[in-house]
Amino acid sequence: MKILLTGATGYIAQRLLPVLLQNGHQVICCVRDKSRFNFERYSWLNLTVIEANFLDEQTLDQIPEDIDAAYYLIHSMSTNIGDFAKMEDVSARNFRSRIEQTHARQVVYLSGITNEKKLSKHLISRKNVEDILKSKKYALTTLKAGIIIGSGSASFEIIRDLVEKLPLIIAPRWLNTHSQPIAIRNVIDYLMGVLNNKPTYNNSYDIGGPEVLTYKEMILQFAKVRGLKRRVWIIPVMTPRLSSYWLYFVTSTSYSLASNLVNSMKVEIICGENRLNDLVSGIHLIGYKKAIKLAFGKIEQNQVVSSWKDALTSMTLNKGISNHIQVPVNGCFTDIRQMKIEDSNRVLQNIWSIGGTHGWFYGNWLWRIRGIMDKMVGGVGLRRGRKNPTELFAGESLDFWRVLLADKEEKRLLLYAEMKLPGEAWLEFKITKNNELIQTATFRPLGVWGRNYWYAVLPFHGFIFKGMINNIAKA
Repeated sequence: MKILLTGATGYIAQRLLPVLLQNGHQVICCVRDKSRFNFERYSWLNLTVIEANFLDEQTLDQIPEDIDAAYYLIHSMSTNIGDFAKMEDVSARNFRSRIEQTHARQVVYLSGITNEKKLSKHLISRKNVEDILKSKKYALTTLKAGIIIGSGSASFEIIRDLVEKLPLIIAPRWLNTHSQPIAIRNVIDYLMGVLNNKPTYNNSYDIGGPEVLTYKEMILQFAKVRGLKRRVWIIPVMTPRLSSYWLYFVTSTSYSLASNLVNSMKVEIICGENRLNDLVSGIHLIGYKKAIKLAFGKIEQNQVVSSWKDALTSMTLNKGISNHIQVPVNGCFTDIRQMKIEDSNRVLQNIWSIGGTHGWFYGNWLWRIRGIMDKMVGGVGLRRGRKNPTELFAGESLDFWRVLLADKEEKRLLLYAEMKLPGEAWLEFKITKNNELIQTATFRPLGVWGRNYWYAVLPFHGFIFKGMINNIAKA
C-alpha cells in the first residue's frame, strides 16, 4: 500500500515508520522541515519525504493523489507558540480537505481516551479533531490511547525524572487519578492492525494496557523496577498552577506542556469496552512493569528511536532549521578559539559526545547553574539531556540547545540556543582539513538588554570556552 505518514519527526511516527517499511508498504513522510528528518536511518527505496505544513494549506499540493491510506499523527499540545487547540483545529481541517482530493480509502487517527464528562482542554481538542476528520470520502479509524510507556515517551521520562531524583515525592492529589497505561509496542501493534482492516472503518476504539493504576501506583512500581525505595506524600492543597510549576521544576518538561499535562491528569483515563481485540489478532498486551523494563533495555543499548523532547515545537523549529544554519555576522558578538590537534577522529568523537550525562568538558557546575537560572525564568533548562550518548542528528535537543547541523563528513556541529536569552546564540565546532579545531560562540543581541547580557557573562566566557576547547582537543 501507498501510505501517507504525517508528523513523521514526532515520537509515534518515528516508531511506526520502520514497521511500515518492514511490512513492504510505500511510505510518503510529511515533515515541515526536511533538515529534521534523519535520512541516514533508512535505506529503503520505497520511502519519500515531502515538506508540508498543515497550518498552511498552500504547502499541501505535494501530497500525491494516489495514496491508499493516511495516518494522522499531528499533535500540538507541546507547542510553545500560539494556542495549541486552534492550531490542531486548523491542521485537521486542512488535512481533511487535502485527503478528500486523493484516492485514500482510510485515515487512521491516534487520539486520547475521552470517556469522562469533564475533560481537559487537551482532550477536548483531541475529540474535536476526531469530529473534524470524519468524511464521506474516506473511512476514519480512531484509536484512543491512554498514557504511553516507552523509551523516550513523555510519560515515561517524566515518571523517570520523579523517581530517580526525589527520594520523597511530595505530590498533588491528582496522583490518585486512575489511568490505563499502554506500552508503545502495543500502540504500534494497534496502528498496524487497523490498517486496511475494513471492519474497523468509521469506528473509534479505546486502547490501553492490561492494568488500571493510579499515578501514585505507577510511580511506586517504576521505583520497584529500578530497585529504588521511594515514598509518595500527597497533599490536597496544591493548586493546578502550583502543580504545573512543581512538575516543570522537577522534570524536564516545559511549563506549557506541564500545565496541559496537569489538567489532563485530573481526568480518569480508562478504556471503555470494545471488540477491537477480536478484529485485530495477535496482539499480546504488555504489563506496566514489563513495559518499563523493555524501555530501559532500549536505553541501555542506546537504541532510543524517538524522544518527545525532540518533537517539542519551539520558535526555532517553527521557523525551520535551515533559517538558522547560516550564522549571522553583522551586529553580533563572537568568541572564536582555535587549536591545533593531532587526532581529528578522536576529537570528533569528543565533540559528538558533548552535553547530557557527559557534560560540557569544562565547568559543568557552571553549566548546571545556568540551567537552573534558565528554569527560573521559564526556559527549558539542562534536564532535556540527549537521546544518544554518541550520535547526534539535526533537530534533536541537546540540553538547552537544538542541533541545527551534525555533519561528520564535514566535521562540523552547529547548535542553536533554546534557553531564555535577550537575543540569539549559536555554538559551533569545526575541524578543518589542516587539523585545526575551531570553536565559535556567536551572540546576536536584542537591544540594550542583549548587549548588557553579553558584557555581564564575558568574564565567564574567558575561562569556560578556553577550558572547553582545551579539554575537547586533548581528551
